[in-house]
Amino acid sequence: MRKLSTLFLRTLRDDPADAELASHRLLMRAGYLRRVAPGSYSWLPLGLAVLAKFEAIIREEMDAIGAQEVRLPALAPREHFAASGSWAERGENLFALRDRKQAEYLLAPTHEELLTALVKGEYSSYKDYPVTLYRIQAEYRDEARPRAGVLRAREFVTHGSCSFDVSAEGMAASYQAHRAAYERIFNRIGIDCRVVAASCGARAAATGNDGTGDDEMRDGVAGGLAAEEFLAPTPAGEDRFAWCARCGHAANAFAAEIGRPPVAADAERPAQRVYDTPDTPTIETLVEVFNGLGVGAVTAADTLKNVVLKVREPGEDGWSLLVIGVPGDREVDLERVAGRLGPIQLEPADAADIAAQPALVKGYIGPQILGLGAPSGIKYLVDPLVAPGSAWITGANAAGKHAANVVRDRDFTVDGEIGAAEVRSGDPCPRCGSPLEIARGVELGRLSRLGDKHAKAFGLTALGPDGKPVAVTMDSYAIGVSRAVAALAEQTHDDKGLCWPRAVAPADVHIVATGKDEAVFAAAERLATELEAAGVEVIYDDRRGVSPGVKFKDAELIGVPSIIVVGRGLAGGAVELRDRRTDARREAPVGSAVAEMLAELRR
Repeated sequence: MRKLSTLFLRTLRDDPADAELASHRLLMRAGYLRRVAPGSYSWLPLGLAVLAKFEAIIREEMDAIGAQEVRLPALAPREHFAASGSWAERGENLFALRDRKQAEYLLAPTHEELLTALVKGEYSSYKDYPVTLYRIQAEYRDEARPRAGVLRAREFVTHGSCSFDVSAEGMAASYQAHRAAYERIFNRIGIDCRVVAASCGARAAATGNDGTGDDEMRDGVAGGLAAEEFLAPTPAGEDRFAWCARCGHAANAFAAEIGRPPVAADAERPAQRVYDTPDTPTIETLVEVFNGLGVGAVTAADTLKNVVLKVREPGEDGWSLLVIGVPGDREVDLERVAGRLGPIQLEPADAADIAAQPALVKGYIGPQILGLGAPSGIKYLVDPLVAPGSAWITGANAAGKHAANVVRDRDFTVDGEIGAAEVRSGDPCPRCGSPLEIARGVELGRLSRLGDKHAKAFGLTALGPDGKPVAVTMDSYAIGVSRAVAALAEQTHDDKGLCWPRAVAPADVHIVATGKDEAVFAAAERLATELEAAGVEVIYDDRRGVSPGVKFKDAELIGVPSIIVVGRGLAGGAVELRDRRTDARREAPVGSAVAEMLAELRR
């Protein structure tokens, strides 16, 4: 029994100054968390109770599929992460340090490398496989701008699991077992989430992260072959995803696709023509000028925008330029590009970068000098919306000049296609063609096929039945435990406070004793003791000298799903039963209150 007179808890009446999201405000005000430093929080008894219940559900479901729990060190040697490439890929996101002997270590941002090394040290035969190991512990990432409480922190609790197999069938079975287990986990805690297709790049590194996006979940699966994410829809989420109400297709912003336009007809097209277009460095000014040239109605969608980016491989010093073509009514989505290019740094090129390339005329870049075999050596990629045979108005590679009727594969070639244009509501679904919708969410979990990436890096093999080495393949899985607690608070709170689903609430029943009458406190104590004896977790507000209004506000703020109020009604032999989630209230005889509450808890 947790008595509020002795519980380590102080609720706050005012929102913390740095709290932007409802989950952050309420977890702080209700005494679940306390800030230690930017991105670092202490979990107080009530917060730890919620966290522990979520972890218990994860353990039950992991154990049910045959996974085994291990505990790995937070302080990890550099060589493991250097071997996998993660040291270079993650760069400034790592908490790196040296010991007194100048050996390099880091606070682990994930544990795939340590798990791989662990399995290599213990297993040698194909008979040892498959095996799945998991852990639930803190991980660390040096976020550039930590915010939103534990939704985006520098220290966070994560469940991570790796399955090791020696056959494609075994790997597929392990993946599906985890997928089903994750669905059960999120259903049990009562959070609304969707499974969406995802990309596998180390996207924090790829975007040169400026603090946007959900890196807590991303970096742990760098280099994967395929991936899915579990996203909790909420307007407060940092991830964007596209979904189709008709066929159910869903993908995050990194992996989202737009239904491809048809290849343009082979009908004879006019030859490209160059026009004088002074002072038209933007799409808006270009459209205005062309509509005054008498060549027909022109919109931004008729123009081809060529955006110059610079990229750098992990661990390298030099940058190279990349030009991406998208329809002029679209922006280049750096998240989509980064998700496809993999573990690289990616930034918009600045004026100096462009000026250093004589072939590029800022504001008037055209693809006619780019593409396969072009002497500039600059790679040119286009979004699939720039379909083969399509004609465009685009730069003529000379100051103050643009060209019309510039046709792909006739007047310019490309080095490849890449999903780069922003995905918008109403775009056609790539599966069924129906309009897509765009929503925001918080990434809760991730499934990723790693293949033999880590096994090769660590020399992990198994001796087959013929005595020859057999390749070991891996899948990686993760749930952001602490962020899922915050996401659940974000989804379920109301204007009075937190409102937990019963599976993870810090207690089953919150008993509030009001007034000064000793009989009230004696009756409340008996109810609490009887409920506890029946296996019910109880918070009992036994504070003396605290007004009923303050006690009620605290009960609503803390968010336990069932509340029993013992007060003035006791003189008539009754107590009040409240449902925190619906605010439904009813009286019950004090003698049957425990039985009625037990019946309610069993429903």
